[in-house]
Amino acid sequence: MTAPTKPPHSTPPSGTGEATAADPSGGADLHLPVIAWFDEHARDLPWRRPEAGAWGVMVSEFMLQQTPVSRVLPVYEQWLARWPRPADLAREAPGEAVRAWGRLGYPRRALRLHGAAVAITERHGGDVPSDHAQLLALPGIGEYTAAAVASFAYQQRHAVLDTNVRRVFARAVTGVRYPPNATTAAERRLARALLPEDERTAARWAAASMELGALVCTAKNETCHRCPIAAQCAWRLAGKPEHDGPPRRGQTYAGTDRQVRGKLLAVLREAHAPVPQAALDAVWHEPVQRARALDGLVSDGLVEPLPGGMYRLPSA
Repeated sequence: MTAPTKPPHSTPPSGTGEATAADPSGGADLHLPVIAWFDEHARDLPWRRPEAGAWGVMVSEFMLQQTPVSRVLPVYEQWLARWPRPADLAREAPGEAVRAWGRLGYPRRALRLHGAAVAITERHGGDVPSDHAQLLALPGIGEYTAAAVASFAYQQRHAVLDTNVRRVFARAVTGVRYPPNATTAAERRLARALLPEDERTAARWAAASMELGALVCTAKNETCHRCPIAAQCAWRLAGKPEHDGPPRRGQTYAGTDRQVRGKLLAVLREAHAPVPQAALDAVWHEPVQRARALDGLVSDGLVEPLPGGMYRLPSA
């Protein structure tokens, strides 16, 4: 997300010097207007405040994966109130993390965040490490999250490529409507080429370009008249050509195994004692799909089977 503190605004230095055909300056002409726009329009979010600290930034990054800010905010506040430090979460059973995750979706993220908290407590004395390699070595931490925490919590210089940033770069620099479905090596090279040299400015740039994609350069309803770099945008200058790749389909939910898994987990989250198979059977009419969903939850470590056909959230 964004840096928890705002460095003094100044003219950003030039980019890395790795020029591209669409952006021969290496990005220097983009930094100032985007960061200035961010200084004026950035949302006031709790993980952007200094008191959030590195743990608050990490929690937000886990929660915000594939989940909108509006749904994350109440769960985030409750989570940090209950577990203000990694060690506080590490002392709890992983099932409590799943319970507190509520209906954010993709609940394996809760288990991964719990695993990261345990590792931080055991390996780093309870403090989220600032070293990028140490962050990447934590369970459940991938390339994006390690870069985001290092950048937003510790003001380091890393390319932070989420969907919003990738879309901004695809349009403004590459001249296409959407980025590829999966992050490519070319996108990573471009992101590195666009990074300001100064660490704090680079962190600010990462946050600002992400916010621009979230609020202005959105997937379906871009508002170019509000964009600080509209005059330089390669996609707009090319006449906004339509997407020239495979159809982009939205994710379905109704009737899927994901929906069934969510219903099964809801029963277990609300119960503070093991529940019988019959209680789980009642939430979905189709037995084959229901059994498949339950088996998947057990396989993922989100549900713990007990003797006698009882089930509970994981205890260890």
